[in-house]
Amino acid sequence: MYKYHGVIGFGVAMFSVEELLKMHGEAEREVYLDLENSAPVAPEVLEAMLPYFSEKAYGNPSITHKPGWMAYDVIQRALENFRRWLGASRVEEINFTPGETEANNLALIGAAQGNKRKGRRIVISAIEPLSILHVAEHILKPLGFDVVKIPVDEEGFIDLDSLDEAVNGETILVSLSAVNHEIGTIQPLREAVELVRDRNPEAVFHTDASDAYGRIPLDVERLGVDMATVSSYKILGPRGIAALYVREGVEVKRLLEGQLGTQRLWPGVENVPLIVGFQKASELIFRDFDGKTSHMKHLRDQLMDGILNSISGTLLNGPREERAPDNVNISFLGCEGEALTIELSLRGVYVSSGSACTRRLLQPSHVLTAIGRRPEEAHGSILMKVSWLHSDKDVDYVLRVLPEAVERLRGLSPLKEG
Repeated sequence: MYKYHGVIGFGVAMFSVEELLKMHGEAEREVYLDLENSAPVAPEVLEAMLPYFSEKAYGNPSITHKPGWMAYDVIQRALENFRRWLGASRVEEINFTPGETEANNLALIGAAQGNKRKGRRIVISAIEPLSILHVAEHILKPLGFDVVKIPVDEEGFIDLDSLDEAVNGETILVSLSAVNHEIGTIQPLREAVELVRDRNPEAVFHTDASDAYGRIPLDVERLGVDMATVSSYKILGPRGIAALYVREGVEVKRLLEGQLGTQRLWPGVENVPLIVGFQKASELIFRDFDGKTSHMKHLRDQLMDGILNSISGTLLNGPREERAPDNVNISFLGCEGEALTIELSLRGVYVSSGSACTRRLLQPSHVLTAIGRRPEEAHGSILMKVSWLHSDKDVDYVLRVLPEAVERLRGLSPLKEG
């Protein structure tokens, strides 16, 4: 029987999955806010994908027969749409990958290997997602590359002076996320790109824009970046598909070898249904971009202000302004985040905690520690993300049940808030 290790109350407990599910009764309402880690597929996206599993364009797009030609046409149309949505110049600059992690690995390892004759320095920020941070520290550093991490301030903004000092003639790659995945900080990316260009025009600039795409205006040409990662599931598309923009002329080596398809940098047979789903999710968000992002911002502010005003001993993580429209990250003093996720789950509200759940290890989030949060503050944080499918009633329900959950856990805690 599978067992789950978790923090229950303020001790570590082990439950079977069956036991955990039995603890859940019928909640009055279910509100899924863990959009950072996974997401439901929007109904229109699922409907668009289904025919491509068995009825439409199910062939290999590299093969010369009718099903293959149909699949090729679907992919080319999708590439043109993503070129337009990203502000790229050519469809050949868009590459589909099986996910954000794969895209970031391809960007960093591929660009480092493709440009190593020019230098060995790679610059990232201290709050990059693990698919950037771990690649730099655990793959590129052992290969002899010099990895420099740029600090951030208490709201998560990169230190431009430190970036200026870090970039030199040996720098071949800089990777800075457009929006932080945990605390929603919108980085001054154009400023950073200009600074890097002034210091070393040949350095390749990559951004993981997965938390910017569909949330804030994004144009790779105007930003001046050389590579950009965008992800499907973060905009209510299917998991298992992402895209990597690589500007024409940038040297990137393939990570994998195998059957070459229509994608220059990722071999194998393209997953047409998932590409269709990613395209549909993008189409939905950009059909009324201003309206959908305004709706998310309204829900974000309602949720964020409601929590901070109604529950004492709370800390907002990240900036109030220059924040992604979907992101709410708050620390609850005197609470343990993992325990709070369970308390909320029992009430039908699904969130994630600031105790980074890598391999089920209870570690404080590297993002929160980088902005100066103490371990107990980081462990007491909750990350919530809203989408254009959420409603005011969803937020009202969360604001009603969250104080009950916090109060119960604080009653069990040996710590005092503050």
